[in-house]
Amino acid sequence: MWDHLTFWLVFGGCGSAVLAAGVPELGIGFAGVALAFGLTVLTMAYAVGHISGAHFNPAITLGLWAGGRFNTKDIVPYWAAQVFGAIVASGVLYIIASGQAGFSLDNGFASNGYGEHSPEGYTLVACLVAEVVLTAFFLIVIMGVTDKRAPAGFAPLAIGLALTLIHLISVPVTNASVNPARSTGPALFVGGWAMGQLWLFWVAPLVGGVLGGGIYRWLGGRDQT
Repeated sequence: MWDHLTFWLVFGGCGSAVLAAGVPELGIGFAGVALAFGLTVLTMAYAVGHISGAHFNPAITLGLWAGGRFNTKDIVPYWAAQVFGAIVASGVLYIIASGQAGFSLDNGFASNGYGEHSPEGYTLVACLVAEVVLTAFFLIVIMGVTDKRAPAGFAPLAIGLALTLIHLISVPVTNASVNPARSTGPALFVGGWAMGQLWLFWVAPLVGGVLGGGIYRWLGGRDQT
């Protein structure tokens, strides 16, 4: 059940970047890609969030654990399913994208990167800080809107909009990760530099997730589900 959540995020979000962002005159650009990522989460959270908890992201899973919302024994199975879904989605996207003349993985295939592989040339430190901070706030939003004291029925909308905002901020910086699984799928196909820089997009989101979950728990949200 868990893997299709990340499949939809990667296929929809990365798919919009690879297939639609740069189309002459009709391309959706950075803003369109940001909205696409937010819509993937919003739609799937409404569709199956009540069944699986809508875990699409290893950093979210770990952050919820840090916030007292998730069992330790379930972390690895969730992570495995999330990464599997991201890889399958990247494979399907590759099949579609490679059907166009001139397609090349050298264009990045929506991979995340820093330094010369950052869309706007941001340094490793800048990318690290951005990913940690944005993931931490993403966790705070998620834990807040899913708190039993929060208004019912609006959590997927708030989470989707939060992810849209995160992408509006960070697409130029890192191509927007905040999700190790999302970063892993495209990187496996690109190889080379993308695999060499993948470590950052595991470390930073996981650290940010733990910080965000811990902060919300400290602020008084402990065990409020």
